[in-house]
Amino acid sequence: MSLPLLLFFFQFLSPSLQQFPRPCTTPDVLRSKRCCPVWPGDGSVCGSLSGRGFCQDVTVSDLPNGPQYPHSGLDDREQWPLVFYNQTCQCAGNYMGFDCGECKFGYFGANCGERRESVRKNIFQLSVSERQRFISYLNLAKTTVSPDYMIVTGVYSQMNNGSTPMFTNISVYDLFVWMHYYVSRDALLGGPGNVWADIDFAHESAAFLPWHRVYLLFWEHEIRKLTGDFNFTIPYWDWRDAQDCQVCTDELMGARSPLNPNLISPSSVFSSWKVICSQPEDYNQREVLCDGSPEGPLLRNPGNHDPNRVPRLPTSADVESVLSLTEYETGLMDRSANMSFRNALEGFASPETGLAVTGQSLMHNSLHVFMNGSMSSVQGSANDPIFLLHHAFIDSIFEQWLRRHQPPRTHYPTANAPIGHNDGFYMVPFIPLYRNGDYFLSTKALGYEYAYLQDPSQRFVQEFLTPYLEQAQQIWRWLLAAGLLGAAVAGIIATIITEACRRRLKRRKSSAYGERQPLLNSSEEEGSTSYQTTL
Repeated sequence: MSLPLLLFFFQFLSPSLQQFPRPCTTPDVLRSKRCCPVWPGDGSVCGSLSGRGFCQDVTVSDLPNGPQYPHSGLDDREQWPLVFYNQTCQCAGNYMGFDCGECKFGYFGANCGERRESVRKNIFQLSVSERQRFISYLNLAKTTVSPDYMIVTGVYSQMNNGSTPMFTNISVYDLFVWMHYYVSRDALLGGPGNVWADIDFAHESAAFLPWHRVYLLFWEHEIRKLTGDFNFTIPYWDWRDAQDCQVCTDELMGARSPLNPNLISPSSVFSSWKVICSQPEDYNQREVLCDGSPEGPLLRNPGNHDPNRVPRLPTSADVESVLSLTEYETGLMDRSANMSFRNALEGFASPETGLAVTGQSLMHNSLHVFMNGSMSSVQGSANDPIFLLHHAFIDSIFEQWLRRHQPPRTHYPTANAPIGHNDGFYMVPFIPLYRNGDYFLSTKALGYEYAYLQDPSQRFVQEFLTPYLEQAQQIWRWLLAAGLLGAAVAGIIATIITEACRRRLKRRKSSAYGERQPLLNSSEEEGSTSYQTTL
């Protein structure tokens, strides 16, 4: 078996990074609230024998939240992850993972000592084979059950103190759809339809950008694990000044169906995809959580939205205006914030004035509404794979702002942000645990870069030279064969021409030396003969 194939199977079978790993979904673990799995590499809890980490108590921040969510003790996500676990693996050095069996972002190798920077590219700068590979990876993730994770299908109070676990299997792709649903779902207060809607642990406040940054990094990691392609990166769609959905083609994310404008073209693999977690009103009425069951086809009808809500897609000038805002958060640090970079980029404030607006969806929000389908509902938006391309570009704008203004960690709110958004709050629903403020830093520290943010020489290599070299690498055998064949044909033709000329010259010499008198007497004929003889 080849080395790449061995690496593939090793990575595929090894545990990874997201919440509710299978080893932590048993009654014993839930009753003990101790999620500290054994690392298979040395057979010890959290890889402690190898110095990778230790099982430790979880300490959560007790700093106050904002007034947007006035309840306490009613939602499993409050003080994450204490409702489920109060002990987890705390990893050392460059190690990461729920059992400390993985490497931190940007590190590779058996001992996580290899530092490497990955580059996310514009989807239109990918080679044909890279585009096809990206689509095939998406579909593979959609159709492969996650070997490492499960999703929770009920609240903890329904599990009899952990004695009756409520978990189910989920595909690799749908795991991330469910995570986006779970982090943004309404709080169930008890009774049919009795919910608190003004709660979201990943939107409408400070954690919007750090949370989605970690989300994309984990998604990228899972695809690498699934495929064995550790050079894979998420491409981005630079939608500045776009007039339509440029990625909505059958070669990319699927064109519009000629039979139904709300569906994906039958020529695209995405036409067969089924969505999950797309009916929040129904879940609220039944007092249940999304259980990952398929709920119908992927919907998308770009451009046929309410033009009063989204007059146009963002322009280059809009992006530049947002980047000029110097404060990350202001005021109540929610969707009413004025002159806040986060609020303007998320789309609740005007990019021109920086002032909060109502009744319109701008910047990030405008793309979701413009797609006019599955992507237009917050909780189910990750069903559409365009979500990944869109948020990768949003992340790149966040990166531009960080590099331009270089804010200190103290610019990120430590208290009084809406619940889930303070600096010290652990991101829902990730295990291992990651604090919001820890990802208020450059992509360089996390091991990745965006092609269009590189210096000109690096951009030339990444966007122009590398694709040609990759294509040449794929067809080098054909190029070599063609070169050898061409050389052989050229040699044969040269030999034939040389031999023909030699024989012709030989005949003419024989004819000239065999005459007893001048060949021609006229001056005209003599000139002709002289020319031919010289030739």
